[in-house]
Amino acid sequence: MIGTIECMTSGGLPGCVIVSGMPGAGKTTVTRLAARLLPRAARVGGDDVNLMIGSGFVWFMGKPTDEALRQDELCNRNMCALANNFIDFGFTVLMDSVLADRPELDFFLALLSPRPARLVILAPGVAVCRRRNAMRDPQDRFEFDGYERLDADMKREFIDCAWWFDTAALTPEETAEQLIAGVAHRAPILRPGWNAWLRQLHQV
Repeated sequence: MIGTIECMTSGGLPGCVIVSGMPGAGKTTVTRLAARLLPRAARVGGDDVNLMIGSGFVWFMGKPTDEALRQDELCNRNMCALANNFIDFGFTVLMDSVLADRPELDFFLALLSPRPARLVILAPGVAVCRRRNAMRDPQDRFEFDGYERLDADMKREFIDCAWWFDTAALTPEETAEQLIAGVAHRAPILRPGWNAWLRQLHQV
């Protein structure tokens, strides 16, 4: 077998760094820049994976709801499968995804297991995220009106397991540099929480 889950990248950061945050937090831009700062790194983004669907796509807030949920799960599974392949061949993975709660994180960790995984929340604040999202090109803008609720949910669910990285005063380049410099020390390696994931799967 070429590559193993134990292998270290030459940059010394094995496994997957999941970069999450609200729409407008800068996940896509920062993960692209950060991946270029490591000697062997790949970026895996949820939007890119969804674009592989040529017809029949339903986004996660779309209708019908049951199909939206199925495709959201499909996207998560595909992202983790792709990440695993890169990791097993010696690449650090920077993953760009909006995680809503701990069960969803546990689902990611279960699919990535036993590979090391860390979680970083880009947290410039609701006002900054709204402004950045509004400034995007219309075709790239994320129509979303649940910032306060998502912010509260993420703080409740991830406050003790992620590096909350306040990026409000940083440029994307500065954010990427500080992310790579600090992630190994600021973001703990997470273990899969199988029980929480199974409870959600069986709705108990």
